[in-house]
Amino acid sequence: MAASSNRITLGPLVAAIDQGTSSTRFLVFNAKTAELLSHHQVEIKQSFPKEGWVEEDPKEILQSVYECMDRTCEKLTQLNIDISNIKAIGVTNQRETTLVWDKETGEPLYNAIGKHYYLHIIYAQGWTVWLDLRTQSTVERLINKTPGKNKNHLKTGLPISTYFSAVKLRWLMDNVEKVHEAVLSHRAMFGTVDSWLIWCLTGGKKGGVHCTDVTNASRTMLFNIHTMDWDPELCKYFDIPMEILPKVRSSSEIYGLMKSGPLTGVPISGCLGDQSAALVGQMCFKDGQAKNTYGTGCFLLKNVGTKGSVAIAGAVVRWLKDNLGIIQTSTELEKLAADVGTSYGCYFVPAFSGLYAPYWEPSARGIICGLTQFTNRSHLAFAALEAVCFQTREILDAMNQDSCIHLSQLQVDGGMTSNRLLMQLQADILCIPVVKPSMPETTALGAAMAAGAAEGVSVWSLNPEDLTEVTSEKFEPQINPEESELRYARWKKAVQRAMNWETTEPVNNGDGVFYLFIY
Repeated sequence: MAASSNRITLGPLVAAIDQGTSSTRFLVFNAKTAELLSHHQVEIKQSFPKEGWVEEDPKEILQSVYECMDRTCEKLTQLNIDISNIKAIGVTNQRETTLVWDKETGEPLYNAIGKHYYLHIIYAQGWTVWLDLRTQSTVERLINKTPGKNKNHLKTGLPISTYFSAVKLRWLMDNVEKVHEAVLSHRAMFGTVDSWLIWCLTGGKKGGVHCTDVTNASRTMLFNIHTMDWDPELCKYFDIPMEILPKVRSSSEIYGLMKSGPLTGVPISGCLGDQSAALVGQMCFKDGQAKNTYGTGCFLLKNVGTKGSVAIAGAVVRWLKDNLGIIQTSTELEKLAADVGTSYGCYFVPAFSGLYAPYWEPSARGIICGLTQFTNRSHLAFAALEAVCFQTREILDAMNQDSCIHLSQLQVDGGMTSNRLLMQLQADILCIPVVKPSMPETTALGAAMAAGAAEGVSVWSLNPEDLTEVTSEKFEPQINPEESELRYARWKKAVQRAMNWETTEPVNNGDGVFYLFIY
């Protein structure tokens, strides 16, 4: 009990809602030390009504938030920590997931539309383009106009891809009658998960605040990154009425107060998309600092306003386990790869749903090349880990070129960072140290920091000299740069082999005769 009493005197507390694709969590941090005091997690069910579609119930998402709040507050009380010390709440969330609800009834008009990493990119990362003629023609019509093929991509900073929210929203308006009717009758509200949660938590149909922050808005293809607001021309381009869009706010300000539950009256004052929150949680506040999150995909952000996405990272581990059966559990991969310590010239390009940054090539497909009669499953395991690292280097090279600021070390987080071999390979391939914090909850920490630093709350200082140094583990490169460059060059060669598998191309057989292959 003495330890609990000491904790009470440590200072103000700040909480974070971390709403992801597979679970919701509520975490409470000490604003002075960044110590995680307590948390609770609830799994979220996903539904797959058709092949290539993935949906979540907005009501279940909201209920999971309330449940996590209640259970965490109970745990804090058991620790003799007064929940009245919680001074602010931050929100961090899965991005691009699209919701539309009725502002008069408060009811969702359809399930939340998410993304699915395993399927062909033409399915719009798991949803917006179900492969029937009606939906396919709708999306193809949009893609022909989508920013990335014209000057409008300069406004959004986004290349052409159905990954982002605008196409999903357009699909809902075209294919779901309830959504169509609500838009026509001026009852519809659109938002990503953060908007839905903040609106509900601050009152819902009884005065809830309809807002989002710049990090989430920037992933919709409707947001102008230069004016920092919704762009009328982009909205006209997608034929989306601006009245249904949430107000764009900064990532750190008071949006509204909690209207129910044990934390009634506490301000919600921080909001960031999950990867942006992790950048804050990793304390990458200086020019040129960057972090990479290793999860289902890899998400690398650098403090110059640039972000790159690798669609397949942890997903390749599940593919080796579930599809090939060469491992029984994900944790086996590290040992299997370490048994040989090399890919033996084997290269794995896991372009299961095309290639994302820096290629943005939807017609690419996964390949394994460089096989010999001596290649075994350990070499494949090693090649799979290398693939994650090579893809990260490709994005980092593009960022370095664009920003003219070269990285001196990479900070990392996410589930795959527990794989020490992967972290060492990443350092070897990047030729810079890789730094892993001992406290893994950097995404939630970033949301809490933003909430605590908001004007009117001001319990968390973001001044570098005031920030608590987080203990970490550093992985230094252990191979020479020449070896790293050779392996990287071979990877780039393998990537070229993966291109254009979904096209019809003439192929030269070497004797000057061309054959036509339809893949």
